[in-house]
Amino acid sequence: MNVTEISDWIKSFLTSSLLSPQKAAYMHFAIMFISLIVVCFLIWFFSRIIIIRFVKRLVRRSAATWDDMLYKFNVFRSVSFIVMAFVIGAVVPIMFRDFPNWREMAIAASKVYIVLSFMFAINALLNAILGILEGVDSLKDKPLRSYKQVAKILFYLVGFVLILAILVNQSPVYILTGFGAVTAVFLLIFRDPILGFVASIQMSAIDLVRVGDWITVDKYGADGEVIEINLTTIKVQNWDMTITIVPSYAIVSESFKNWRGMQERPGRRIKRFINIKISSIKFCDEELFQRLLSVERIHDYLKQRDLEIAHYNKENNVNKAVLINGRHMTNIGIFRVYAERYLEQNPNINNDMTFVVRQLQATEHGLPLEIYAFSKLKDFENFEKVAADIFDHLLASVPYFDLEIFQSPSGSDMQKLLSE
Repeated sequence: MNVTEISDWIKSFLTSSLLSPQKAAYMHFAIMFISLIVVCFLIWFFSRIIIIRFVKRLVRRSAATWDDMLYKFNVFRSVSFIVMAFVIGAVVPIMFRDFPNWREMAIAASKVYIVLSFMFAINALLNAILGILEGVDSLKDKPLRSYKQVAKILFYLVGFVLILAILVNQSPVYILTGFGAVTAVFLLIFRDPILGFVASIQMSAIDLVRVGDWITVDKYGADGEVIEINLTTIKVQNWDMTITIVPSYAIVSESFKNWRGMQERPGRRIKRFINIKISSIKFCDEELFQRLLSVERIHDYLKQRDLEIAHYNKENNVNKAVLINGRHMTNIGIFRVYAERYLEQNPNINNDMTFVVRQLQATEHGLPLEIYAFSKLKDFENFEKVAADIFDHLLASVPYFDLEIFQSPSGSDMQKLLSE
């Protein structure tokens, strides 16, 4: 016996009970309404108390993770709402058959509820699919949230069209044809999602940004790790633990720096310099030479270099009384070799990558002696420790070569000068 037959039996029973047609209609509506509430409650109770608890036990016992996501995002529960919606959709036309003025409105409301229940279920399913895919190692760095948001927008748009078609009692095709007149308005409203979606596709296609990348976007003050890629925005956690939101399309249309290449390479670059006071640079005399021979890192170099220079000067009959004649070592040149030897022996420096200690163009601040090398330790804390240890040592070593660090005179220096 189906719902219509049950309704006819109730109606005939009420009519045979000497009730007026109007009272029989109201009594029939009340019985059907109460029955519908009871059935919906039983569906809710059966699904929530029995089925969901049973599913929860199965999920806990299962070794798979995908069913955990389905349970976490209420996919199983949303199915019960769909069943309930179809029950309401089947009963409402029969329940309101004696009230033609309300019947069409009630049927439309039940259809809208069916569409909303499907939208709720699809939303839960998309959230569960995202959770499952984010657990796949090969997909963790992909902009999955952007794709989920695009899918949600499409489903919401379809749901909106269906609901609008139900309310105006027209075909969805008719509603879609009417969108042509408001296309410009929709493009304006959904400008950011459209640009973000296109940017997400480009970022994924050419592998511009991944979750976990360290990026720097000066225009937006972002300098840190990408923690989330959405449809319209990229969330960056800066190194000071603040959060910066960068528009997705800005990554494609504007300049930014991605440090992933440095993180994937076997070293992180150290590029810093020491300003040497130019007036302290001189030829290496015998006293300085003998003193530096006790420095183990350059002892062999000094002996070999001294023999080469002595041989050259002897062959060319150089007048050694004047140091500028012939070939001679300089304190800055010896210090540069010392810095190279020190870096070569540093276990934290990758000698297989570019490695050089060089002089830059002299300026009003002295002669810059630049260290260009790559640290094996790339994380921020350890990298800074390696760089600091190197320059701590080199700065402390400078006076041993009769060199001086350039430093702009301070107020106390000027007072000391005037007092003299």
